Amino acid sequence: MNTPPTATTPTDAAGRPVRLGLRENWAQFTLLVIVNVCVGGLVGLERTTVPLIGSRTFHLTSDLAVFSFIIAFGFTKAVTNLAAGALTARFHRKQILVAGWLIGIPVPFALAWAPSWGWIVAANVLLGLNQGLTWSMTVNMKIDLVGPSRRGLATGLNEAAGYTAVGVTALLTGYLAAAYGLRPLPELIGVVFVGAGLALALAVRDTAAHVALELAQHSKPLPSDENTGLKSTFARTSWLNRSLRGASQAGLVNNLNDGLTWGVFPLLFTDHGLGLAAVGLIKGLYPVLWGLGQVATGHLSDRIGRKPLIVYGMLVQAGGFVLALVLLERPLLAGIVSAVLLGLGTAMVYPALIASVSDHAHPAWRANALGTYRFWRDIGYAAGALVAGVLADALGLNATVIAAAVLTAASGLLAARWITEHRSDAR
Repeated sequence: MNTPPTATTPTDAAGRPVRLGLRENWAQFTLLVIVNVCVGGLVGLERTTVPLIGSRTFHLTSDLAVFSFIIAFGFTKAVTNLAAGALTARFHRKQILVAGWLIGIPVPFALAWAPSWGWIVAANVLLGLNQGLTWSMTVNMKIDLVGPSRRGLATGLNEAAGYTAVGVTALLTGYLAAAYGLRPLPELIGVVFVGAGLALALAVRDTAAHVALELAQHSKPLPSDENTGLKSTFARTSWLNRSLRGASQAGLVNNLNDGLTWGVFPLLFTDHGLGLAAVGLIKGLYPVLWGLGQVATGHLSDRIGRKPLIVYGMLVQAGGFVLALVLLERPLLAGIVSAVLLGLGTAMVYPALIASVSDHAHPAWRANALGTYRFWRDIGYAAGALVAGVLADALGLNATVIAAAVLTAASGLLAARWITEHRSDAR
């Protein structure tokens, strides 16, 4: 329920009235959406070109070596997600958001002019730190602003902004690489994202007062014996709570898919004769559909529940992997069909998972719960790249895609078994 203005409406540190709701906070919410466009754009720099930089520019012969940049990115981002939740107990969300952008400043320059592959891997450590801090804070701050009744829509809009930017940037870098080479021009558009993201982050207002207001209004008081610390919340979110456990494993497998396709698809489709522009189209289409679709699916999850979108979304993704191989004799068609199904399936899953975690977490430990969920989800990047590298070196790229389909379908079935709906009075 949104907060109506009254004579006793609380105020923030600057004396402005604080109310919960999307309409009441549309200006700040919109600003955070634009910030997340910059967040997604920065990571989108790598989707098309970096695997090919590894194989063509630095002449790496092992698929596992090529995918090492994704492992570095995924592991660092996962750990940073976890730390970001804990950091909210000591620092304001805005401070963490600005710090993330400062850390990201060297990334586009390193990608553009790295003299060795080790520099690319190091740049991805910085990128993981940047993404873990900035993306975590944009989603937390949006959830803070809108309150419980619009969590699905808020997360859908946040992820839509970020992943649409990932896709558009991947598409743009593919065309720039085809016209001007793999480096440095495609990577230098990241300078725009870093500069704009930092400037906008400095303009954002913190949401601490909104969190305090939601805590005061929460219908279920925090049990006196419930520990809100990171250690207890990590255990609760990872395995003790069935629904949170189900969401965490689904998030991990979802991003395992993304990490796998990030490394495998450029190599798979170039091996079957596609050029950089076509690969850029495939790599861009997947996150664009993933991004744009979340506006509708996030809102839909507020109406019909989280579980149906999570379960069926994972199964749609599994079908995308299967069709990528079935249609591979026509590689452009295979790439487009798989990108469409992977994008739509992920759009169904992504905001519903974040909203489900928020539903099952008390506001007092929600930031840590989201940090834990995002830890497991983004470990999937590293796991996907590691699995892809080992399987591709041992059995080939096709076997890697088959393994992804099996894992994704199994994850959907686990989600169906473990996740329950949590319908608050606001929904």
